Amino acid sequence: MEAHISSLAGKAYAWLMALMTVGSLIQFALVVVALVLAWMVNNRWHNYIQSSLGEEAGVTMRTLAMRSSQRLVLPLVMLGLVILFKAILNAVDAQVWLLKIVIPLLLSLALIRLLVFLLRRAYSPSSLLRAWESIISTSIWVVVALHLLGVLPDIKALLDDFAVNIGDKRVSLLDVIMVTLSVGLFLLVASMLSRMLERRVMRSRHLGISMRMALSKTIKIVLLSLAVLIALNSVGVDLTVLTVFGGALGVGLGLGLQRITSNFVSGMILLYDRSIRPGDVITIGQRFGWVQELRARYVVVRDRDGVETLIPNENLITSEVTSWSHTDRAVRIKVPVQISYHDDPEEAMAVMLKACEHPRVLDEPPIAARLISFGDSGINMEARAWIQDPEGGIGGVRSDINLAIWKGFREAGITIPFPQRDVHVIQPLAETLE
Repeated sequence: MEAHISSLAGKAYAWLMALMTVGSLIQFALVVVALVLAWMVNNRWHNYIQSSLGEEAGVTMRTLAMRSSQRLVLPLVMLGLVILFKAILNAVDAQVWLLKIVIPLLLSLALIRLLVFLLRRAYSPSSLLRAWESIISTSIWVVVALHLLGVLPDIKALLDDFAVNIGDKRVSLLDVIMVTLSVGLFLLVASMLSRMLERRVMRSRHLGISMRMALSKTIKIVLLSLAVLIALNSVGVDLTVLTVFGGALGVGLGLGLQRITSNFVSGMILLYDRSIRPGDVITIGQRFGWVQELRARYVVVRDRDGVETLIPNENLITSEVTSWSHTDRAVRIKVPVQISYHDDPEEAMAVMLKACEHPRVLDEPPIAARLISFGDSGINMEARAWIQDPEGGIGGVRSDINLAIWKGFREAGITIPFPQRDVHVIQPLAETLE
């Protein structure tokens, strides 16, 4: 370790001495000038892009090219200026060793910034993605810089000296860094590949929505798992050690993460047996609404008030669920009504049938009016109609039919009775008081 530290210290001292020459200071000053000029050009280009695109929505080749150019202007303009300064110094036989190092650094910076931009366009923004992007892009640029400076072998040897023995396995700080970067890189590649496959699966019209979601989630899990295994194997990690870890993880899942595991497994069951699908109208407990999303841990159900309820997948497996659209989306609406014994039931039925002529009511099955029973205060009747879109709400159709029945009864002179009770006076009140 001391030898590696001494080597790094010697190279650092040599670099410092080289920078203290007049020729090096001139090159350093030219790099600073190039940076300032490139920064000014970048700011002007950024303002031009903002004024040109404005609030333009959507992703087109024009917007993609202009947005990507925002990340490339600074390093590319600076690269062009440095190349120009290098040519001028070469013409006067001045030193250019520092500019030779800066040129590939700027080129690698431009490529990394372009790659980061394309990754952000390919994925939905997330804090995890931004963190991995920053770590990997910074690491690549630092490695390139160390390689150009000629100190990368010494840095690797120094990091390898910091090691501990775990059983018969030697684990160094270099191994930890390599594993972390490899896992991150392979996860990004696997995420990109899974996103492409998911889009193709979700666009398929030969599979139901539940099967498409199940396949997309399975593809993502498989690819991410393979990415981790390949990354660990690529840096020399013995995968047989993972069997012991897998057993311990299984015990932990069985004890501490029982409910989470249950919800995850229940979610996979719902996806593959297609008992609950996005767009289904369901009632579970006192909640009525339509299924918006099927997630790994929960289902999003949106009611008529716009409130979204997150219901654990386990509840949909173990509880009774009423589906209004599992095999057939047609739903029958019943509207009870009562008329007086003095009115004609057949005339009331005609009014009820006319009231059921609603834009959302189906022609088949046909609407119907039924005499149900004879009550204490009047004749109990019921109007029946079918609708095809329960996700649009049932209460609104029922309210419209009730209002039409009330107007029709009023025009026809049909009365809706109120509860009537006969009171029989057994003994006059005056006699009771005496």
